[in-house]
Amino acid sequence: MYLKKVSIRNFRRLSNVVIDLAPDISIFVGANNSGKTSVGHALQLFTGRGKFSVHDFSADQWPQIVAFGEGEAEAELPSIEIDIWLEIGADDIHRVVDLLPSLAWEGALVGMRVVFGPVDPNMTRVRYTEARQRALEAMAPQDGEALAFDPSPRNLQEYLRDKLNDEYELRHFVLDPRRFDPAMVAEVGYQPKQLTGRDRTGAKILESLLRIDFLHAQRHLSDLPGSARAENLSRVLSRFYDRNLEQRGEDLVALRALAESEALLNEHLERVFAPTLRSLARLGYPGLANPRLMIRSALDPESIMSSRDGTRVHYALGPDDGATEPPTLPDNYNGLGFKNLIFMVVELLDIHAQWLGIEDNRPPVHLIFIEEPEAHLHAQLQQAFIRKVMDILALGEEDQVHYTSQVVVTTHSTHILYERGFRPIRYFRRSRSEAISTSDVLNLSIFYDDTDPNIRTFLERYLRLTHCDLFFADATVLVEGNVERLLLPQMITSAAPRLQSTYLTVLEIGGAFGYRFKSLIEFLGLTALVITDLDSVFAAPVLEADEEGEGGADGADGAVVAAALDEGGALPAAEAEDEDDDQEDDAAEPAADVAEKPGKACIAGHPGAATSNQTLLQWLPRCGTVEALWAATDDDCTQPRANDNQALVRVAYQCRTDVTWGEDTMALAGRTLEEAFALENLAWCQDVARKSLQLRIPKAGDKDLTDLARRIHRRVQAKSFKKTDFALALLAEDPAQWAVPAYIANGLRWLENELAPLPAGGLGQGDAVNPEIAA
Repeated sequence: MYLKKVSIRNFRRLSNVVIDLAPDISIFVGANNSGKTSVGHALQLFTGRGKFSVHDFSADQWPQIVAFGEGEAEAELPSIEIDIWLEIGADDIHRVVDLLPSLAWEGALVGMRVVFGPVDPNMTRVRYTEARQRALEAMAPQDGEALAFDPSPRNLQEYLRDKLNDEYELRHFVLDPRRFDPAMVAEVGYQPKQLTGRDRTGAKILESLLRIDFLHAQRHLSDLPGSARAENLSRVLSRFYDRNLEQRGEDLVALRALAESEALLNEHLERVFAPTLRSLARLGYPGLANPRLMIRSALDPESIMSSRDGTRVHYALGPDDGATEPPTLPDNYNGLGFKNLIFMVVELLDIHAQWLGIEDNRPPVHLIFIEEPEAHLHAQLQQAFIRKVMDILALGEEDQVHYTSQVVVTTHSTHILYERGFRPIRYFRRSRSEAISTSDVLNLSIFYDDTDPNIRTFLERYLRLTHCDLFFADATVLVEGNVERLLLPQMITSAAPRLQSTYLTVLEIGGAFGYRFKSLIEFLGLTALVITDLDSVFAAPVLEADEEGEGGADGADGAVVAAALDEGGALPAAEAEDEDDDQEDDAAEPAADVAEKPGKACIAGHPGAATSNQTLLQWLPRCGTVEALWAATDDDCTQPRANDNQALVRVAYQCRTDVTWGEDTMALAGRTLEEAFALENLAWCQDVARKSLQLRIPKAGDKDLTDLARRIHRRVQAKSFKKTDFALALLAEDPAQWAVPAYIANGLRWLENELAPLPAGGLGQGDAVNPEIAA
């Protein structure tokens, strides 16, 4: 048996969500304030641990509460609900007899609904009205002078702030899975049967099936002595000893140790803590060059009978050579990271042992919430923890048949996130509407099952290698390569400064692979800007049968490009021309039949040029020729958001801009970022002081604009051109002296307007630049 699904309604940001849980470990991710921790709080409250607050109602329910108090006919007092679905085996039916909806039930799913609802709504309103009247009477004019003050409770919501748990109660219901669709949405009008156990209340039945424990994020481990909130490891381990380990009262060795010597008590402590230390060893502690953990007694005549005061954690220095008295340091001399690791392991073992120690009617499902285990841990230690946490909670062979330990981890760590792949991830996505403070929960195991295995494998490997924070960002920017990634922060500062106050993640993916992120971005409903290259190539000859084929921005040029595709579905790599080391690129032009080989890189303005960029071909704007790409409209380059939860995607690539050199002005476009930058900063790049950029053409003053553009294209395509060196050299220049290429600037401003729009009538830095959004 295990907890399979949880549906929550009207609780904080979780207005209406269904959360699937894995049988072993589930990982909750999402931006701050997206509702991850609220799931654990809801389960706590619905299992009777704690009291509800009026602020636990979703914000969109607050007006309903006020309206009901004012007597509005259509208003109703809201309830908070949770549906708990358990998947059971044949051996578990006797445990869930009370949850079987009928004798005709079959399958493996049983459910219970717990409702936190009003005891008597009408009487609640009456009592509020009386409390309101008393408050107003208390404010009656004194000595003929009225006080300008509206006393509390001014509305029903304020009344429930203090009286909620008197006016509301928990009620339990049996759910019939046949009345729910696969998304666990009930049939219209379905009213579940209230749970009235023969011998037990609904709360007792739930308690007999599910135990929930928490390892909270605020663990208050501190190096500072005397802190009221700090908890040192000695105290934690002493508590663990008191609760779970063999006590000295039952241990003859320990009794003799207390009577004879401190050394024998140390032997006792070492023995009983050995399993705990072995659990730590699974996570790599102490590893190399870290002090070993030792549990030592600190006996004196006054504290000899107190394990809490008489035992201390020490760290042994040097190798473990069997010495009985190695040099040691007290526990506050170890770093916070290892303290946190040891604390979590001990607390998990404590929680686990407490559950295993229940002799009568032990709940078969034990759910443990671990909040942000990454605190103070370096990346490799985070990965070791998430990899081994289930080993720490391992059950014996006999217990495995009837009992289950499940773990839910909430985290902001990319190292934890990608260690387990897509399947355990549950993504909490905040609503984009400022008027509605809600979240959705997406199950990445569904994405895993529905996605092409090749794309899925690529994404998992990419995200694991790069540790990108895709699941924690407001939006993502997909860039062509390392140069764009290095320059993007400065370009944002120059072109779209308000983006600096947003949470962006930048993925370096290249035009050949960008489209593979399409399914993931759409599934997550992200806002994305794709900055990619035109990647113009010589097109294959058009067959006569294709000359009257379809055209336009919907893939009309596919016939032209398809003939140049290789067997793997991608255009052959461009064969860039090399140049002499002195960069005197005055070599003769190659023969036409060699130069115009289909699929070979060509200057963007070459007649009939195609694109080899798979993102432009397969995602947006789905055009095959350069002319079609330049003719594509803003709408063609944008994947709109059909509703609030869907992805919004914009692609930006090089388009023609007016370039001036001497007396010549032409509309030109670069094939890549480097070309576009050189053309749009032409005079600046040709200055001898900019030689480090590698874009200066010898004797540029003697060349016309057409020839200069062609030479720049050849220079960038040359094998000797070092793109990373270009980016680093540009970062060393004054950014006020160069212009961000128009296609990137316009794309960033589009993203800025989506994520950080100006208030009405406002004008921010960078908005004086032409705001026209172009691809």
